[in-house]
Amino acid sequence: MATMSLPASRTEEDGSAVIRVLSYNIRSMRDDTAALARVIRACAPDLVMIQEAPRFFRWRKRAARLAAATDLVILSGGATAAGPLLLCSLRAAVERTEDILLPLTPGLHRRGFATAVVRIAGTRIGVLSCHLSLQRQERAAQTERLLETVDAMGVEHAVVAGDLNDVPSGRAFRRLAGHFQDCWEVRPLGGEYTFPPQDPRRRIDAVFATAGIEVVGCGVPAGLPGVTGADLLAATDHLPVLAALRVPAAPA
Repeated sequence: MATMSLPASRTEEDGSAVIRVLSYNIRSMRDDTAALARVIRACAPDLVMIQEAPRFFRWRKRAARLAAATDLVILSGGATAAGPLLLCSLRAAVERTEDILLPLTPGLHRRGFATAVVRIAGTRIGVLSCHLSLQRQERAAQTERLLETVDAMGVEHAVVAGDLNDVPSGRAFRRLAGHFQDCWEVRPLGGEYTFPPQDPRRRIDAVFATAGIEVVGCGVPAGLPGVTGADLLAATDHLPVLAALRVPAAPA
């Protein structure tokens, strides 16, 4: 398997910051949690946007075990956001967090957003993890609420990631790609398709960034040193998406 070459997290001499962002649907940690932790650690992320984090019995303890196993800390989310969860490295200084529950449609799963504003190398970054509905109309409404939420953060730079349950030609995906940079589309690096992991044919998981952020590379980290095909298949029922992004320096 070819090696995925992606810049490490760092602060440049000009004050800009290269950060690694990972989006990952972990299916409530019902699979091989050791493989899951190995994949996340090998990606060496600054920010992890998780979907389908544990939501029920002892969910906080399970999320805490995952954070400890990956040398990360819990930022926000989990059951309080109906599944989306944010983890971060100690490189991120937390300014504020908010878990948002979206309106419940009878007969469908409750959805929500895990959000935060962090500072990395002094630069403020809005962060949002989402898992959109399987139902087209509800998914479209959730997409509009997502855009409103990011606008309300009051930040110049933001990163949005998650399981969209939609493909690039779909209405929700196109709406987000029209508002943000679709990081895979801007600079593809690594694999494209994220589902199903055994024979991926659909790109339903994605990382997006606001226009002022430079996309260095983005894709499924198959072949990244430390990420094995066996672990990707054992960890969960989605493949992760890893992006390297360069965020401008904080204003003087």
